[in-house]
Amino acid sequence: MASQTPIVLVPGLLCAAELFAPQVPALWPHGPVHIASTLQGDTIAEIASAILASAPPRFALAGLSMGGYISMEIMRQAPARVTKLALLDTSARPDTPEQSEFRRTLIARTKAGEFEAVFEQTLGAFLRPAVWNDPQLQQVWRRMALTTGADAYCRHLEAIIARIDSRPSLARVAVPTLVVVGELDPLTPPERAREIAGLIAGARLVEVPQCGHGSTLDQPGVVTRELVQWLEQ
Repeated sequence: MASQTPIVLVPGLLCAAELFAPQVPALWPHGPVHIASTLQGDTIAEIASAILASAPPRFALAGLSMGGYISMEIMRQAPARVTKLALLDTSARPDTPEQSEFRRTLIARTKAGEFEAVFEQTLGAFLRPAVWNDPQLQQVWRRMALTTGADAYCRHLEAIIARIDSRPSLARVAVPTLVVVGELDPLTPPERAREIAGLIAGARLVEVPQCGHGSTLDQPGVVTRELVQWLEQ
């Protein structure tokens, strides 16, 4: 086993520490696990800076969805501090005009008092029916959304709308990198993961069968195994 290094996990939009609950026990033998807070900062760059301010001096870094956007920004701000990188269910591309317009409608509805309806609609759209219809998993996703809260949700959506194109910086990533995507992910589909893996030298791409967005909870056993293998590289 490689020498122990702290591990920083960055949750996605409408997500909290429970996003990684199935993985944490298996990761701890490889190093202390830190779940990053995404609640400080109004832009992806500011959120990344806040995470770096409280992170260990050097660490392995994994982020899912919005957590992937933040992780790619951390790699731009402090590449020497990151020993390994894992990008799960994410994209290196900026928003399209259509995506930004849709997110602005979600912000407007949330500010009008429709937060619970918005997150129910959002989660129902990007989670596989088998996951969204599982009462236990549904409660996990609802708890995480309510933990995040409406104000942070709106700030995160604004940050996502304004995020930069990460593709030009990926060629500079020089640490062991794992890219994971659910083969049925409608939000950040496999072609986005393939694009990321193709831009990072030596990256290992894993497409998880029968898995949608939020792979850590959708297919936790497979994702845990891949993350452990990544840490053991």
